[in-house]
Amino acid sequence: MEHVELFFKSIFIDNMVFAVFLGMCSYLAVSKKVATAVGLGAAVIFVLAITVPLNWLLDQYLLQPGALVWLGDEFADYDLGFLSFIMFIATIATMVQLVEIIVEKFSPSLYNSLGIFLPLIAVNCAILGGSLFMQAREIESLGLAFNYGISSGIGWFLAILAIAAIREKIRYSNVPPALRGLGITFIITGLMGIGFLSFGGMLTGGDEEGEPSTEPQVVTEKVVKKDLEKEEIAKNTKTIN
Repeated sequence: MEHVELFFKSIFIDNMVFAVFLGMCSYLAVSKKVATAVGLGAAVIFVLAITVPLNWLLDQYLLQPGALVWLGDEFADYDLGFLSFIMFIATIATMVQLVEIIVEKFSPSLYNSLGIFLPLIAVNCAILGGSLFMQAREIESLGLAFNYGISSGIGWFLAILAIAAIREKIRYSNVPPALRGLGITFIITGLMGIGFLSFGGMLTGGDEEGEPSTEPQVVTEKVVKKDLEKEEIAKNTKTIN
């Protein structure tokens, strides 16, 4: 159940584009054609599915306070958390280079259509955001980290695919001259973001009519933990931007 909840929450409720507004540069620039959007979206899914678990391993066994205890008791007091950004970005850049080589080898046409935006995945804030949010949420296992990476990538993929399909259709519509181009795209993105907000209660409904909780302290601790998690995510989002 935990995997299912994390999967749907990452796609619809905490969508990288519509919830935290990450990856907007590629989202707006490469969404003119569906074929190009599909290629870039698939590349983002692949990169997130690989980098988030790898960065989880780095965080658990290298970066967290006391993570180096496996090297010996004398390393138990070491804290390498200040290297998080450097290590995460190095992992992401390596995986993006691998994706670029694969795409160029097996799909030269897609490689040419993506152009500069394929290597720019390395500096796509949605990719780094996935690893930082994984760290902020304190995901407990490698399987959940892999799940979060894939589901976050799918959420970004659905966002760029939807806007690309709409932009192809409105190309033949009578859009007011002042709104053509990015103007109407921003309006559509805002409406899509409002639509995705409607998924906010899909995993929390049905508890209101149950019996009153006999453990108010536990409920309070969960609320406090959720508030701290939101503050950490907001802080990471601000840092990335």
